[in-house]
Amino acid sequence: MSRIMYLKEAAAYLGKAPFTLQSWDRAGKLKAHRTANNRRFYYQSELDQYLGLDHNEPIDKRKIVAYARVSSNGQKDDLKDQVAFLRQFLNARGIIADEYISDIGSGLNYKRPKWLKLIKDIDANQIKEIYVTYEDRFIRFGFKF
Repeated sequence: MSRIMYLKEAAAYLGKAPFTLQSWDRAGKLKAHRTANNRRFYYQSELDQYLGLDHNEPIDKRKIVAYARVSSNGQKDDLKDQVAFLRQFLNARGIIADEYISDIGSGLNYKRPKWLKLIKDIDANQIKEIYVTYEDRFIRFGFKF
């Protein structure tokens, strides 16, 4: 067995309120164990399993990147909007981006320095996922490649 966590500690570990874990216990979503005096507790291994963590698997250290691009300096406000949208989108899904890349240049220009560095990182298997607002923000043609 693994370490025991009581309700408050387990809730903090999951990033939830204790009330949420109590509701989940009643609904059967994440069942709690009970002490002799009916106090809820959880095993850390079960919480890790709920979170999808497997301590036997190696941790994926590749980066999650959000990429935003506009074609010209006159569209800087649009660039800020793209970055704000990506932040909101990722946060709503509980995804933490390691890096936000903002770029100004044509989607047909394959010599954008930030984009080229990102492509090199992809080639070196250092990138896990890339989030963009639209496919053509990353590259005009060949997105599926």
